[in-house]
Amino acid sequence: MGTPDFAVPSLQALLEEGYNVTTVITQPDRPKGRKRVLTPTPVKVEAEKHGIPVLQPVKLREADSVEQIRQLAPDLIVTAAYGQILPKSVLDLPKYGCINIHASLLPKYRGGAPIHHAVMRGEAETGVTIMYMAVGLDTGDMISRVELPIEDTDTTGMLFDKLSIAGADLLKRTLPDLLAGRIEAVPQNEEDAVYSPNIRREDELLDWSRSATELWNHIRGLNPYPGAYTFWNGDVLKVWASLKPMQAGQDRSGAAPGTVLSCSEQGIEVMTGAGTLWLTEIQPAGKKALPVSEFIRGVRIPAGTVLGNA
Repeated sequence: MGTPDFAVPSLQALLEEGYNVTTVITQPDRPKGRKRVLTPTPVKVEAEKHGIPVLQPVKLREADSVEQIRQLAPDLIVTAAYGQILPKSVLDLPKYGCINIHASLLPKYRGGAPIHHAVMRGEAETGVTIMYMAVGLDTGDMISRVELPIEDTDTTGMLFDKLSIAGADLLKRTLPDLLAGRIEAVPQNEEDAVYSPNIRREDELLDWSRSATELWNHIRGLNPYPGAYTFWNGDVLKVWASLKPMQAGQDRSGAAPGTVLSCSEQGIEVMTGAGTLWLTEIQPAGKKALPVSEFIRGVRIPAGTVLGNA
């Protein structure tokens, strides 16, 4: 059970290792792009390459969907970013249980956006945890894990790719012991639990009263989707990249947070609640994303402009 690109390497790993993947379950096809073309999920595309039957229930909890899975008589269900919660009636079906490949070091960052939140909160490391699935949200006992550093150059998109490969490799190494009964799963410590809900529109807005470092993490944590934004002349201004602040910086003549201090090929220097932040890639409303070095060939944002006023 999986849906986005993140889950594709895990499906490939199961096939490479010779496991009998009898069925793939994924989200229904969705319209995409400006023309709203009905598009299959990446996992569906991969499954069809190998001739694997695909099920796409709108709601997994419905009795018909549960019965379809019951008839498959699965020995094991492997999920990776599937996008729906498995009801107990499904969790109880497989002989070896249901396991999930989750993109965080549990119990930190349970929920739908673990990679985004780990980067946005300035974590130094993240990883993948394989766990038994339970009725709660990512609360099951942990089977295995692998840790990865979060580099200064990483965005959520880059980590997405790294963790998808790490998760597939961890799955390969975990399954033999799991199927042989050599696993001693470890319960999660509820006191350490941190949730990472799906990103909302209000989470994307840059709060210039925060420190430059916090905003730098926020911007790269929302790259490549959905993107951080502020307001410029009343219109949305997407911010896709910025330079890591090297030091706290000094207040410049009492400039308020969000004030543009300079605009050059180096970037747009903006005052924050602590230090200044250099924006290096932006996207004005109705235009494509551009490096600031290209953007200023057409227009500059004058010093003294205050970003963030809707």
